[in-house]
Formats: sequence, C-alpha cells, structure tokens
Amino acid sequence: MDHLLILHEKQLQRVPKAYVVYFNQTRPHQGIQQQIPVPSASAKTSHHTGDKVIALPVMGGLHHDCRWAA
Repeated sequence: MDHLLILHEKQLQRVPKAYVVYFNQTRPHQGIQQQIPVPSASAKTSHHTGDKVIALPVMGGLHHDCRWAA
C-alpha cells in the first residue's frame, strides 16, 4: 500500500478493508502449505475447466488474483 496516494477519508477506509479481504480470502500463505486462510465459497467450488488463466486486478492493480477462466 506504499504505492497508493490516499486523497480522501473514504479511500483511507476502503483501501485497508480491500487489502484485508485480499490477504485473507485470495492470497495463498506459505506457512499453511499455500492454502488460503479463509477460502471463499467460490474458491471451494471452482474446478479447473479450461486451460486459460485470467488475472483480476486487486488494489488498483498493485496485486492480481489469478483464476482459471470458465
């Protein structure tokens, strides 16, 4: 988050919340064998159905959530 310029209070509240969601529900952690601490329902039910991976920007593109395309 060092690379974000916070311009107003709403953004100051929204950015940390978005990062916490990314950190706990998307990002794999090495300490727990590359698992996600709080997997979302869609992550539990998603199956590898194609050979294409899409990258969804998180935190304004500072991070990316990679998933199999449907």
